Amino acid sequence: MSEDTTETAVDDPSSDGCKARAVVPAHVTAFFAPARADDPAESGATGAGLALTDGIETVVTPRDGRPTPKSDNESMSGSDAESMSESDAESTPSHRITLDGDPVSIDAVEGVLARLAVPAATVRVTTHVPIAAGFGVSGGAALGAALAAADCFDLARTRRELVAVAHAAEVAAGTGLGDVVAAARGGVPVRLAAGDPNHARLDRLPARGRIEYVAFGKLSTATVLADDTQAVTTAGTAALDRLRATPTLEELFAAAREFATAADLFVPEVRDAVDAVQATGGDAAMAMLGRTVIARGTGLSDAGYDPSVTRIDPAGARLE
Repeated sequence: MSEDTTETAVDDPSSDGCKARAVVPAHVTAFFAPARADDPAESGATGAGLALTDGIETVVTPRDGRPTPKSDNESMSGSDAESMSESDAESTPSHRITLDGDPVSIDAVEGVLARLAVPAATVRVTTHVPIAAGFGVSGGAALGAALAAADCFDLARTRRELVAVAHAAEVAAGTGLGDVVAAARGGVPVRLAAGDPNHARLDRLPARGRIEYVAFGKLSTATVLADDTQAVTTAGTAALDRLRATPTLEELFAAAREFATAADLFVPEVRDAVDAVQATGGDAAMAMLGRTVIARGTGLSDAGYDPSVTRIDPAGARLE
């Protein structure tokens, strides 16, 4: 990544102390090949995907030093909600994290706050996409927390450093491998080498336009990534080679369909929707990893679905 400066947001004079807001595009992965290493900075995935204008907003403000209150012992490990014991809640650092208004624990966000040694803060994450459906919410929240916390608390970190911190926290949480660097870049990022911004090599397709999607339910990224991923790696490498030979959005969707079939990742309802879109002359694929179908243009509408509508986001993660 070429950008090495941290943007500045204007403090909200109506709040006590600072208030910083980061906007991170949702990122849907079309295909990927895991690349694991002992160092999270070197771990990640090659592959390609789409950054979308529907995304994740993160607002960071200071708070006092009280332990984080929990609601119904709810927590979120990346994109999946899991239970949390009462003793865990009591030992939580004095940050308060909410997701769409509900108190939660997001491992990747907590990892960012710890790595940056952020003072007691309130982190409010708001999503405009389904959770655990292949939109990179965990990585987007981590990246947004890094950017907003650095701005709010004047942490004197470059943008590249903050993206690296968020990437490491996401990988360590086990909830993603490449969403952070891709969402930071925006557009249609192609990850040619894996890792954080100091190790990854990225390019982009010069593409834009309308994207439709339908989410049929949740799929655990952590569970899939914990399984044997050799078939995924082989299929992802082949898909990337195909896209590099013909770097177009149409070829990306074709490579994504081939990848999902070869890696045996298609779920029935997504497979049916993709087939329906293709039958009407459209272009669709499965969002990795989620029970979600994405389509170019009006593909899902033309196939009789009632999709959510978004667009490719060219800007990437930013402070507003």
